[in-house]
Amino acid sequence: MAKDRFGRNIHYLRISLTDHCNLRCVYCMPEDMTFRPNAELMQDEEILTLTRLFATLGFDKIRLTGGEPTIRKNVVDIVRGISATEGIRSVSMTTNGLLLSRLAQPLSDAGLERVNISIDTLDPEKFKRLTRWGKVNEVLEGIEAAEEAGLTPVKLNAVVVTGYNESDVVPLAGLTAKHAWQVRFIEMMPFAGATEFQLTQMVTAAQIREQIEATYGPLEIVNGGKLDGEARLFRLQNGLGDIGFISSVTSPFCSSCTRARLTSDGVLRLCLLRENEIDLLTPLRAGANLEELRALILDAVWDKPWGHGLQEGAIPLNRVMSEIGG
Repeated sequence: MAKDRFGRNIHYLRISLTDHCNLRCVYCMPEDMTFRPNAELMQDEEILTLTRLFATLGFDKIRLTGGEPTIRKNVVDIVRGISATEGIRSVSMTTNGLLLSRLAQPLSDAGLERVNISIDTLDPEKFKRLTRWGKVNEVLEGIEAAEEAGLTPVKLNAVVVTGYNESDVVPLAGLTAKHAWQVRFIEMMPFAGATEFQLTQMVTAAQIREQIEATYGPLEIVNGGKLDGEARLFRLQNGLGDIGFISSVTSPFCSSCTRARLTSDGVLRLCLLRENEIDLLTPLRAGANLEELRALILDAVWDKPWGHGLQEGAIPLNRVMSEIGG
């Protein structure tokens, strides 16, 4: 079991399969983003080797991220290998959904259990403006395919950005009236690449909730306010699904954090918003044995920070979001 110095059991690993993406969302990366050469990324067997190692340390929950994980070559085989790893009880994925119309069923058959799909607006023109390249109808087709493939409960992630999609909060929340989906509104966090934009155009969870309640009336709290992962859940009156608020900036949930991140280039990062990292891929390729790698992981976990430093003005600048994995 991997514990940090605060006594938290760190058992949830987010593995980035690639830093590459087939969109260029304005709050994530510049349009002319340069990605790492494939040779610098973890290869398939390296991902599986490290997954098996983390499993021996008590990591039992895996989420696959990117960039965009579905553009990774052999993604179905990677999912199959991870889901077959002894000790892994849950495998999920965060995706933009563009390729799910054809990949949802194969991924489900390979052992993927759930998906979180990013969709910031239902309006085609706004969607293209936010993502620079995307077509919202392809995401909607992906959501439908995910539900049909049993990748449920389907969770939809929306980042609300001043000047882009504030007015889309109500239509997105309204999806939960007729669908058993969880629509989650995420506060935009500052990273390298678009830092000034992220700092000046964030919409808070409280502002988002106020908009929803102005249309639908008071939201009903779910599970007594207990967090579902990172989200605090509410429900429309007579709604089928849930509305979640992820208040990473204004109301951090660091005390309950049990996660670590493995970047696509094989670096272990214990906090999304802290720059401290431990390189695992270089020693793996240099011939380090599993005991040596295990010691690196346990030492890194022990030093996991209590929380991010946004309130003190500490902003991670060594990687953009797509280089970390959400």
